[in-house]
Amino acid sequence: MNFSARRALRSFRYTISTEIGDDNGRTESTLHGRECKAERAHSRCSRQTSHRIVEAMEAQAPLLQGKLVRLEPLEYRHINGLVSASAADSSLYRWSPVPHGKAAVSAYVETALSWQGSGSAVPLAIVRVEDAAVVGSTRFWNLEQWAWPQGHPAHGRTAPDACEIGYTWLAPAAIRTGVNTEAKLLMLTHAFETWRVLRVCFHTDARNQRSRGALERIGAQFEGILRAHRMAADYIARDSARFSIVAAEWPEVKRRLLAFANRR
Repeated sequence: MNFSARRALRSFRYTISTEIGDDNGRTESTLHGRECKAERAHSRCSRQTSHRIVEAMEAQAPLLQGKLVRLEPLEYRHINGLVSASAADSSLYRWSPVPHGKAAVSAYVETALSWQGSGSAVPLAIVRVEDAAVVGSTRFWNLEQWAWPQGHPAHGRTAPDACEIGYTWLAPAAIRTGVNTEAKLLMLTHAFETWRVLRVCFHTDARNQRSRGALERIGAQFEGILRAHRMAADYIARDSARFSIVAAEWPEVKRRLLAFANRR
């Protein structure tokens, strides 16, 4: 994404607590209206005097091209593909509420685009390169732009200073195919090398040991447990395990992701 020095970032809104390599090969996504309200409240509560959530983002979401997948800005045209991608036994999505059926997917996309318009998320469709099939969705969210003082080298930055990755889910056929690894490599590369963020964080259900282990394997640092943090897929007050990657750690994380990707 190109950012103008004169124009404030224009953006996007929804969530992502990435669960790289969870038992479903995807991340958590939130579908229900009350969850959306809870996330908006969470965003408001998390604001501090040192930073603010990005209120406006310039232009469109990025188009990120890989060998296996292409991450496209989420649009209404992706609805039918997402309906097909999610048409699996709902029990497969143990930790991640995923929309099933045309009505649910349409509402999912509508909400994602409304968050995009309000400036807190960059929703993306995951498209398989070999056949152009939509195989899932993901997004950047909780974009932060810090209030750097005048005279500071970072004053006037229009790109986010920090963000989360999450709301990632995949079709069963895309699980354990390298799609999730490459999607996260593309997103993290964009975050650290184009936006030049200082931190990317992830939240996963504390019970999801597979996801926690996968995040640790790529070099994300465990920061602790947030108690009763969000509503879980099974409708309880979920404890979340928080992980993060800071800019200084990105080269090693990138090396690990490339090594995993090259094993495919």
